[in-house]
Parts: sequence; C-alpha cells; structure tokens
Amino acid sequence: MACITPYNKGMALTIRPAKAADVPEILGFIRALAAYEREPDAVSATEADLLRDGFGPNPFYYCLIAEADGAAAGFAFYFFNYSTWLGRPGLYLEDLFVHPQYRGLGVGKALLQRVAAIAVEKGCPRLQWEVLDWNTPAIDFYRAMGAEFLDEWRNVRITGDALLRLAGVASTEAAR
Repeated sequence: MACITPYNKGMALTIRPAKAADVPEILGFIRALAAYEREPDAVSATEADLLRDGFGPNPFYYCLIAEADGAAAGFAFYFFNYSTWLGRPGLYLEDLFVHPQYRGLGVGKALLQRVAAIAVEKGCPRLQWEVLDWNTPAIDFYRAMGAEFLDEWRNVRITGDALLRLAGVASTEAAR
C-alpha cells in the first residue's frame, strides 16, 4: 500500500513498501548512509543478504522506499522487537536516510510518520532508534518530532571473534 503526500516544489511523494526488485536501491541507500555516518567501508551486506533476509517467508526486516516523482529519495529500514516489561511488540528503526538533494522537503518526516503509523497499526506501544551524538541535524529533527532521548541507557554490542568466544564457537567452526 502506497501513501502519497503533498511534496514541496509541486512534486508528489510516494511512500511504499520495498519489493525484492528494490534490493539494489536498498543497498545503495545503506552505503550512502554509511558514508554519511563516516564509515564508508563498514558495509559488508550484499544484495543476496538483503534479498534472503527481507523477502522470504519470514523476513527479518522491512523497508519503505520514498519516491519523489518516481525517483528514489529515501528509505526507512525497520524490524520488530519485543518489550518484556510491556508485554508487547515494539518497532525498531534501524536506518532512516534521505538523499541530500531531497533533505528539508518533508521526505524524512513522511518516512518517519509512516513508520510510526505501522507501529500503531501493529499494536506497538513504542518506536525506537539510535542517532550518533554528532549528528545534530538528525537530533534536532527527531526532537522536533517529539522523540525522547534516553541518555541514561548505554548501547551494548558484541561482534566478531568476541561474539564467537562468548557463544563458545571456534572461528573456524563459524566459517563453515
């Protein structure tokens, strides 16, 4: 289901669910976001990974594409998590990105609004995401949308060899 909204400069903005054929575009958005976040070489995801994990019978993620007059302008990449305290699912926004030429025109807001609407439609009492502490434009944008910043929480991540060690798996085993 596509959502068409008024767009600045007389163009039409369409927000639609991504299709398998959009995988190259999705990977392009991911790479552009990584470059914006000063990690251009950090993306190891492939089109095959995105196709397998987002478009099979049990997808691990969902994606929305924003199109301005038919051109890909931005995307929102999300998945569902679960709150044990609330006893309800939540929606986690992994990535929100708008190409520079479309920023300030309502594309990011339209994407975030659609993600929020999906959260409400699915009975999720919360929508959450992360933002880099130096990304002032995004912080200001999220604050204007009513986002609450949880500064007392620390993000925790374990990857690579440390993850394998914690899992009790030898790195040669994981390579098979």
